[in-house]
Amino acid sequence: MTDHAIRDVVIVGGGTAGWMTAAALSRFLGGGGTRIRLIESEQIGTVGVGEATIPTIATFNQMLGIDENDFLRHTQGTFKLGIEFVDWRQIGERYFHPFGQFGRDIEGANFHQLFLKLASRGLAADIWHYAPCAMAAAAGRFNRTVDPTFGPMPYAFHFDASLYARYLRGYAEARGVERIEGRISDVALRGEDGFVDTLTLDDGRSVTGELFIDCSGFRGLLIEEALESGYEDWRHWLPCNRAVAVPTANIGDPPPYTRATARSCGWQWRIPLQHRTGNGYVYTNEYLSDEDACAALLNSVEGEPLGEPRFLSFVTGRRNRFWNRNVVAIGLSGGFLEPLESTSIHLIQTGIAKLLALFPDTRFLEVEAGEYNRLMRAAYDGVRDFIILHYHATTRDDSPFWNHVRTMDVPETLARKIDLFRAKGRFFRYDDELFSLASWVAVLLGQGIIPKGHDPLVGAMDENSLAHRVEELRQSVRRSVAAMPSHAEFLRAHCAAAPLQR
Repeated sequence: MTDHAIRDVVIVGGGTAGWMTAAALSRFLGGGGTRIRLIESEQIGTVGVGEATIPTIATFNQMLGIDENDFLRHTQGTFKLGIEFVDWRQIGERYFHPFGQFGRDIEGANFHQLFLKLASRGLAADIWHYAPCAMAAAAGRFNRTVDPTFGPMPYAFHFDASLYARYLRGYAEARGVERIEGRISDVALRGEDGFVDTLTLDDGRSVTGELFIDCSGFRGLLIEEALESGYEDWRHWLPCNRAVAVPTANIGDPPPYTRATARSCGWQWRIPLQHRTGNGYVYTNEYLSDEDACAALLNSVEGEPLGEPRFLSFVTGRRNRFWNRNVVAIGLSGGFLEPLESTSIHLIQTGIAKLLALFPDTRFLEVEAGEYNRLMRAAYDGVRDFIILHYHATTRDDSPFWNHVRTMDVPETLARKIDLFRAKGRFFRYDDELFSLASWVAVLLGQGIIPKGHDPLVGAMDENSLAHRVEELRQSVRRSVAAMPSHAEFLRAHCAAAPLQR
């Protein structure tokens, strides 16, 4: 049998996407005779917006065999139990999107359906009282476990993305990845099939390879500039195209959650780390100038600014093809969705996982590339719909921006989900889309989409018995949270950050 194995992989670009890819490939391919090289230039800055994550990042780190406490120490990391949304449905209102479930299903019925039945009769507290992550976040507490009723505590992290890239660089280089310093000045394609053949650096060096992974950021040096893979523009649904970010000093212990506050032309993030707080304003320059956005951000941050504001331009959307010929785009080169639900690093992780599952040989079979593209398009499209929901399900009419997103048409896939939930609280998850029933319930209810009824299957359940069992769940959450240490105490005991080395 002819050996068609890939022996030479070249990753273009470092940052979070590049070094996550290098670390994963070195873990699974490094000992098999495959050379892995990464080209990056210290002269090219990286995008450091994605510093908040979702629980899947823990799976990635575990796959690499990374000690969680060590990783947090080296990245100034904190824990994250969810996202607090402020002023999204209406100014003055807030809700919480927690990780994990609300309560527990009873007799095969989804908990939120039972809640809807009881709440309509005044027999239940707010739904967030039944979510351990929501109540722990509100109390500023954290533990990796809850109790047998709820199982392990689902959590994610906040961390400094540049420090995470540095941490993974050390991991990858220890496993044989070669880093090449330099800027790429030319990309040569093979004449017979249009595959990428040779990269020329600005000092004249040439780099050849078999598989090229494009982690070059928004530019898409290989996937777009060289191979013209096309881009699907989503600005008609997600009009924000600018962000301004600034770090500030902490003014107290870091809370175990991200905050997203809706503003007149977009939204503002707050991401607490051990050594500082990350802040940013995502907006559209159609309605707000860069100067006014910067002033609004600086006037609303809670601590002293630790640096100059940095601006970022982007176009929301995704590539038509993530895998084209012998190039696979991962990270911002494949697409961009604003970090409202902290999905940027997850989508990098998804791209890596799908690549490992469909890893090619030198024949680069079209059926494998086609499946990769189908799966990645579905992943991006599912996240897109979830983010659009936050904007569209609002009653705000205080600015042209909110009037636009409130009244715009939305993708049919999202409209169908909203209509089903509004009728009787029903929800169906498509394929392997990222966000679960609990996440959709949190945002749909939080944004004020209240079902007109509940599933008829819960109608026959005895209300008094059901109310008693649901109250027991609420009390179990309360006791579990009360027994947890504070988030700051947990950090100090297990993963206090190492001094920064610049």
